[in-house]
Amino acid sequence: MELGSKLMTLKEAVKKHVPDGAHIALGGFTANRNPMAAIYEIIRQRVRNLHLYVHSHGQAMDLLIGAGCVKRIELAYGALGRYAPTCPRFRLAVERGEVEWEDYSNYQMVLRFLAGALDIPFIPTRTGLGTDIAAKEGLRPETRRESKVARRKLLVAEDPFNGGKVLLLPAIKPDVTIIHAQYVGEKGTVRVKGLKFADVEMAKASRHLIVTCEEIVSEEKLRHEPELNCLPGFLVDAVVEVPFGAHPTACYGFYDVDAKHLYMYYDSALSDESFQKYLEEWVYGVSCHEEYLRKVGEERLKEITATQPYGFRLGLDRRRPK
Repeated sequence: MELGSKLMTLKEAVKKHVPDGAHIALGGFTANRNPMAAIYEIIRQRVRNLHLYVHSHGQAMDLLIGAGCVKRIELAYGALGRYAPTCPRFRLAVERGEVEWEDYSNYQMVLRFLAGALDIPFIPTRTGLGTDIAAKEGLRPETRRESKVARRKLLVAEDPFNGGKVLLLPAIKPDVTIIHAQYVGEKGTVRVKGLKFADVEMAKASRHLIVTCEEIVSEEKLRHEPELNCLPGFLVDAVVEVPFGAHPTACYGFYDVDAKHLYMYYDSALSDESFQKYLEEWVYGVSCHEEYLRKVGEERLKEITATQPYGFRLGLDRRRPK
């Protein structure tokens, strides 16, 4: 089966699979493989009231929150490493009470996505016992009454087999997951090179899956080193080929982080006025991903293109510009 109707533009994929109020999960990790091209399009389409699930996320999550697309979020943490110890728009939204949020550990979020992928309602663990994560709820009681939201953050229960206490974590089953991959085959096979983070688990847990990718390649190419392939085509609902689709975050094997852009974003995101100017210039001010790349500029894209065979850019200056 060829990709056929699954091959879409960004506008088509977002319009079809990301309605107002959707529960969505985002692949990637802090400054790595965020599905940025898809996020820009969600913002341009002014999608609202999203319930967001992320493992440990950065640029994409922060932009969605800052643009007013997110109603609530469940996460481990939100940061961009050295470029933003805490995502600025996320922090401001939490401080102002503009979004509901609930926190888990990294491992707990992976387990919750795994439970969704296994189609089980919850999953036990011992990690987190005795911590504030187990003691403090984040979501409001009225939110708990919504059909897609877990009735409790977690439950401390007795281990019926060995005794002692365990935590029961609720499964996550998003309406749609969006990930950015290096390759998608002509029949939909997905290959992610390098660290996969929680992408595979959240993709399998989701009702629908949008995959943006650097290249669409032949299935024959993906038959070489098949152990690198991570998702079959029948799980994929939409494929969008978008070179540099994770910019300004990194995509291993193709390009490194755009440090200059990330520092510029952080400074812009610290105030409402400068953040709005950033949105007008970099999101609303461009009509499509191709126009966005032209705005970034060929010279900048060459600066961050990965040095082969390393998969990242040797000698990239990651320091804050003076």
